[in-house]
Amino acid sequence: MPQPHLIIAEARSWIGTPYRHQASLKGVGCDCLGLLRGVWRGVMGAEPELPPPYSPDWAEAGADTLVAAARRHLVEIDPARFAPGDVLLFRWREAMPAKHCAIAASPDTMIHAHDGACVAEVALGPWWRRHLSHAFRFPDTP
Repeated sequence: MPQPHLIIAEARSWIGTPYRHQASLKGVGCDCLGLLRGVWRGVMGAEPELPPPYSPDWAEAGADTLVAAARRHLVEIDPARFAPGDVLLFRWREAMPAKHCAIAASPDTMIHAHDGACVAEVALGPWWRRHLSHAFRFPDTP
């Protein structure tokens, strides 16, 4: 597994990147998945797979595709035990698929790309903690 400080440093290097649906270019644009993909490239190398085109409301289709993709390439951990450098997945409603991802920067902050904003490091407050559904670590090798 890459050292957590390297994952966090790479994620922080994306701060200020504008939100752009389906993009993954540091300083140009990304969405939450694009940020995760860019951090992967920065610390792991080539991406293991490219996502298919997806609409802004892709998660409403019912399939938990974000969780399935994370399980293919990351190491699932108990969400209550996440640590800095881990990948966090969120669902907006209990029975809905996970729709958002972020990288834990500390026990109380995360780095994410949010629609209508730039990549930012924000507080992982009660609202986010209530919606945290899954957590993953980067693997030892891609």
